Amino acid sequence: MPYVTQCLKDAPGAFVAASDYVKALPDSIDRWLPRPLEVLGTDGFGRSESRASLRDFFEVDHRYIVVATLRSLAKDGKLAPSVVQDAIKALGVNAEKPNPAVS
Repeated sequence: MPYVTQCLKDAPGAFVAASDYVKALPDSIDRWLPRPLEVLGTDGFGRSESRASLRDFFEVDHRYIVVATLRSLAKDGKLAPSVVQDAIKALGVNAEKPNPAVS
């Protein structure tokens, strides 16, 4: 049994990884987790003037981490989908924004 599986087999809640680097790194352990991993990453570089701009552009700042966590919990039936929609509105997340990873 992989070490990460042993460590997280009984962990409650959602699994969310946010990185200033490509999603492939944290996504590489997904298959060994007891539940799906929500991965947020920058999958590119050189498109921002600051780290904050980079995180906003690639949707990995605190707002997107909250939404990803709530979405994962809603998928798992632990909270109502309306909570996710309320958070999107409260945090000012543009749900219609084009996917930054697709050019």
